[in-house]
Amino acid sequence: MTWLVPLPVVIPLLAAGIALAFGRRPNLQRLIATAALTASLAVAVTLIIAVDAGPIVVNVGGWAAPVGIALVIDRLSALMLAVSVAVTLAVLVYSAAQGVADKGEGAPVSVYYPTFLVLSAGVSNAFITGDLFNLYVGFEILLAASFVLITLGGTRDRIRAGTIYVVVSLMSSLVFLTALALIYAATGTVNFAQLAIRLPELDSGVRLVLHLMLLIAFGIKAAVFPLSAWLPDSYPTAPAPVTAVFAGLLTKVGVYALIRTEVLLFPGGRLDTVLLVVALVTMVVGILGAVAQDDLKRLLSFTLISHIGFMVWGVALASQTGLSAAVFYVAHHITAQTALFLVAGLMEHIGGTTSLTRLGSLARLAPGVAILFFIAAMNLGGIPPLTGFLGKLGLLQASAEAGTPLAWTLVAGGLVTSLLTLYAMTKAWNMAFWQTAEHEPEPRPLPRSMAGASAGLVAMSLGLVAIAGPLVDYTDRAARDLRMRTPYIQAVLPEGEYPADVYNEAWGERDGEG
Repeated sequence: MTWLVPLPVVIPLLAAGIALAFGRRPNLQRLIATAALTASLAVAVTLIIAVDAGPIVVNVGGWAAPVGIALVIDRLSALMLAVSVAVTLAVLVYSAAQGVADKGEGAPVSVYYPTFLVLSAGVSNAFITGDLFNLYVGFEILLAASFVLITLGGTRDRIRAGTIYVVVSLMSSLVFLTALALIYAATGTVNFAQLAIRLPELDSGVRLVLHLMLLIAFGIKAAVFPLSAWLPDSYPTAPAPVTAVFAGLLTKVGVYALIRTEVLLFPGGRLDTVLLVVALVTMVVGILGAVAQDDLKRLLSFTLISHIGFMVWGVALASQTGLSAAVFYVAHHITAQTALFLVAGLMEHIGGTTSLTRLGSLARLAPGVAILFFIAAMNLGGIPPLTGFLGKLGLLQASAEAGTPLAWTLVAGGLVTSLLTLYAMTKAWNMAFWQTAEHEPEPRPLPRSMAGASAGLVAMSLGLVAIAGPLVDYTDRAARDLRMRTPYIQAVLPEGEYPADVYNEAWGERDGEG
């Protein structure tokens, strides 16, 4: 199975080069991109099954870790990989129907599909790398592709928003690169498994500085408050499918990096309390911003920020229940948030705008779209028995197990945020679908692929409900392995490169003893 591990990166990159060679034939480009992501999805599904027996490791170029770059698939990375590729494929189908590549406002035909494939490769590389520097490379690949996608069409608003996005992304990359250099200087390695052994040996002050720098870098990428001000001004101006894939995936790569570094490199760290406070403020401030919006895309952008707080909540609790809930919530949110942005694109296609004060009567014009929006919105709000409810229930349980005043404060904050999310989503649904528009738009037929891709993602979110039991069991096992750390370390490093009995002082237990 080891030969499958690099394919989610290699296939899109090769397909991007081939698609670029056929720049004058957009239909062929579309076929190549769709086939590449379909193949990547098949590989990802195979890996998510195979990895349940233990982590799968590939040493790039045959150079054994920690000398070479290791690609590692464990339960966490396999789940993120499978969900992300499935969502990316759905968005690609949607964008092909909408005509972003061939009919958008000046969109470069020869660039769109190759860039989209490069973005997918960057996301996959970030998920499967076992090397901190290669994680930086993955971020830069997906960011370079996102710079192109966010400015498609070259309109004034998109260039302005793209400029904000580029500046913020470069700042976070600079912080990350500086942290990377300091970590290498202090430990002599950037391999995750070896860092897990060497970082605890550093002076506590040095370790705290390195920890803070990585938190800042990943916090910007994940859009946690107060490092999230860039997001609502950047995402809404891009085409609907671009906004959807950004909202669904790019911030989750930042969350994934937080999970990986917090649990593997800095377990039980001194900043857990800070992260809990950040999670609480991110939830509340984000949803208050959403309530105040009258544009659907900006409203969804603020809910995106708010619900990043739920994921950080589980990471900061650092218990097996909390980590399991956080991983489950990431998978849920990728599908639910992306589906909402795609449905928002359908609404814009019909009504010609995303302004809630100008939309109206869409329930009569497009009853199917109304149903799709309602299901996805209720999922995001956490109505039982949908996955949003199950993820939040896991977080509430983890906080109850912790039993600290701050943990109970998070429970209150999570409940308030969920209620306000329901209010914001209900308001948007009523205004867009049930109020009478001043100037009712002429009915425009929806391309079947656009509606089908949106419906497919909504169905995928409902499918997660159907397999919620096995999925929770899977995330529980992933959380257990994350806390143990030993399975990851022993899978990556050659025998003799790690202590025979790894003692995890942060958890107060010996790895492998539960």
